Amino acid sequence: MARSTGTRLGPYQITAPLGAGGMGEVYRALDTRLDRTVAIKVLKAHIAADPDVRGRFEREARAISALDHPNICALYDVGEQDGTAYLVMQYLEGDTLAQRIGGSPEKEREGFSRAKGLPVTEALALARQIADALEAAHERGIVHRDLKPANVMVLRDGTAKVLDFGLAKAGGAGQAGSAGDAGPAVAQGFSPADLTHSPTAMGPTVDGVLLGTAPYMSPEQARGKTVDKRTDIWAFGCVLYEMLTGRRAFGGETGSDTIAAILEREPNWDLLPEAVPARIRGLLHRCLRKDLKRRLHDIADARIEIDEALSEPPSSEQAVGPVAARGRERLVWMLTTSVLAVALAVAGAGYLRAPADAPEIRLDIATPATSDPVSFALSPDGRSIVFAASGDGPPRLWLRSLDSTSARPLAGTEGASGPFWSPDGRSVGFFGTQKLKQIDLVGGLPQALADVAPGVGATWGPDGVILFSPTFSSAIYRVPASGGDAVALTTLDRGQTGHSSPQFLPGGRQFLFFAAGTSEARGIYVGSLDAQKPTRVMPAESAGAYVAPGWLLFVRQTTLVARRFDPARGALSGDPVTVASPIIASANGLASALSTAASGLVAYRVEGTARRQLTWFDRSGKAVGTIGAADDQNLVDPELSPDGRQVAVNRTVEHNTDIWLVDAARTTRFTSDPGTDQFPIWSPDGTRIGFSSTRSGVSDLYQKSSSGAGTEEVVLASPQGKVLNDWSPDGRVLLFHAPGPKAGPDIWRLALDGDRKASVFLNSSAAEVWGQFSPDGRWVAYQTFETGQSEIAVQPFPGPGGHWTVSTSGGNYPRWGPDGRELFYVEPSGKLMAVPIRANGTSLDVGTPTALFLPPMVGGGTNVVRHRAQYDVAPDGRFLINVTLQEAVVSPITIVLNWKPKP
Repeated sequence: MARSTGTRLGPYQITAPLGAGGMGEVYRALDTRLDRTVAIKVLKAHIAADPDVRGRFEREARAISALDHPNICALYDVGEQDGTAYLVMQYLEGDTLAQRIGGSPEKEREGFSRAKGLPVTEALALARQIADALEAAHERGIVHRDLKPANVMVLRDGTAKVLDFGLAKAGGAGQAGSAGDAGPAVAQGFSPADLTHSPTAMGPTVDGVLLGTAPYMSPEQARGKTVDKRTDIWAFGCVLYEMLTGRRAFGGETGSDTIAAILEREPNWDLLPEAVPARIRGLLHRCLRKDLKRRLHDIADARIEIDEALSEPPSSEQAVGPVAARGRERLVWMLTTSVLAVALAVAGAGYLRAPADAPEIRLDIATPATSDPVSFALSPDGRSIVFAASGDGPPRLWLRSLDSTSARPLAGTEGASGPFWSPDGRSVGFFGTQKLKQIDLVGGLPQALADVAPGVGATWGPDGVILFSPTFSSAIYRVPASGGDAVALTTLDRGQTGHSSPQFLPGGRQFLFFAAGTSEARGIYVGSLDAQKPTRVMPAESAGAYVAPGWLLFVRQTTLVARRFDPARGALSGDPVTVASPIIASANGLASALSTAASGLVAYRVEGTARRQLTWFDRSGKAVGTIGAADDQNLVDPELSPDGRQVAVNRTVEHNTDIWLVDAARTTRFTSDPGTDQFPIWSPDGTRIGFSSTRSGVSDLYQKSSSGAGTEEVVLASPQGKVLNDWSPDGRVLLFHAPGPKAGPDIWRLALDGDRKASVFLNSSAAEVWGQFSPDGRWVAYQTFETGQSEIAVQPFPGPGGHWTVSTSGGNYPRWGPDGRELFYVEPSGKLMAVPIRANGTSLDVGTPTALFLPPMVGGGTNVVRHRAQYDVAPDGRFLINVTLQEAVVSPITIVLNWKPKP
């Protein structure tokens, strides 16, 4: 019998069902002792008394507990309560490898082959981790015996986790237990249930029986013979083949056909992409030899082969699959980059040895669609560029060699921003999931170096030191490139509210950075690793960038400008030189779409033609109207008035962000201060609008009559930057997030009566942002990074009480339904989700999240810190969504070779 939310098994409180298999159910639960989310796998009651089943259950517990490895799902606990046996496992967020490859549960059950695959580099990076997990198991004499894509989870950061060792048997170093207890093969009366009835199985089922295992069985396993670790090597070969081709190595319409293919036929080797390295082709042949004596004997040898392949220079054909499968946008991108590739190769190579009279050349690199156009970086040698873009998948980093016709995505960089290079060009750093990370380009997955929220620029020095800014209102920190404790390097001076966007200067001891604050303190500075007091180079509104031989680039208004600069003295000279206009800036104005290389190359991005439209959608995803005109002035963060007739938005005109009001008739300016005014919210009666503003040098909280009459009133001023979140239904409390006493931003509350003293509402070691009051004011929904990625949780207001995590696969931007019985949020994939919510006294009953539709929302729902939700819910239940129009075009990145400034 399924267990309801709130049921306890020992110290574990069930919060949501996750799935069911032939032998048990799987639940998400809260470990009340350690306050962490776990997965509980429970045996079904009607079979729990079977001693053979219980023996298999206990065998699984012993097998998994012996495997402490980062690529194997961890076992935390084993327990029994009232005759119910259960395992407590690591709670994993992500997709199965089967889903990542492109299959669906229905097609898995029916035995269909799939038509999608993974990029070669991504497939090899995942295969390397799977091999590492199997190697750890084999060293302990444990054979998995049921390795398949459905038994591998791929987490959001690209980590692979091998699941379901329920079929594993311990044996000697060279063998495991016999598969003969499962009976003969399918063709001889074998039932797949005998090999897949594992207590921990979570894959697709038919009448409680898991299918899809037969295509991965080795010949000896299919014949019912004794198996050893070489059966895992066979399955590994099947999985790797499927990742590369998108099709099973052995398949058929029936189980019998599949077994016949395994015993009698070879895979279709012609399906392997041309970009697959020769050593990987050879590895596949050795893994899938039917003769045990000729098959690869040790999975460690497979891992070594993959390491060697990943260390080789990548082939340009690995990068992107067939154009026809990726739509019109990819076709335009590929055609454009193909035309430019030859010119870039010739011009780029020539630049590195160009004579003084070589002509200046400007070339454009078109990229896939992106909601983060300022996130790109040239490699130090000027031969490659990395940029953030979506393409045909989630937003992530892409690597493009300038002598190549294509780019390839970097596995594990989903949601990344602010990339930067190691001095040797072999690694790329970036910000992602509230962490500063780095990834080696020769292979492997990203490694976390430090906590950030959200991260505002970083640079990697020649001595293995990385400088970065963890928040908008912090100092510059330093951390070893190998990871370790981050230590503040700079100190905020009088009038300064934050240091950001560091860049090492030649020599690796001095660095540029930008200081935000009052007009007397704001500007571009030169700091030093030797702890000397920073020197102000010039007043400025955003960060600058150094480029050899001796120029400082910076943005003035919307124009990219250069001046002669002596880094040793930190002094400017000569007149400004115009480089390009109008340059794209980040939403906060601190960063510009600009990158330079040590070789002297310059890259920038001018503002494109992207247009946005506030559009009404019904629950089915049908557009049912618009409000206001289409806008190309960076309209973001829509907030509906209580009656649903007006929308308050942020709108940036000539790099000045203000609050504007939009209704059916017109769009009018609401604030006009030179500072950044943003994050508007309406009072419950609609008479006032609150917002955050940097007009004093730090982001403080203000309010103003919604009629536009009168002046702005300061609601809360303090040294910390504050982002306004919501206004309580009774009009008495504001929610905002700001740096807290622990790590990352916390959610604070401010009582509008009395002395207006702010206090922390949500305070943990993780970041919490975007608090939203329920319509009755009793609950607050918010985003939390407690699990390492953004999830949606709900907590009582004003407290005390526990919290309920309502999202199951990541979540951003909570919004309540008009009656408070439903909570909406956006999955990282961009889908708009709905969750039934029912208050039960001081507890909540949380239903199962349901996908409503995939809206064409600005940002796709992934930029979880710099912007508020790009949608709102009207009193009548419609959704108002800030839509990117189909004709929007992302401007290319312009590369300047042989730059010759002209005064």
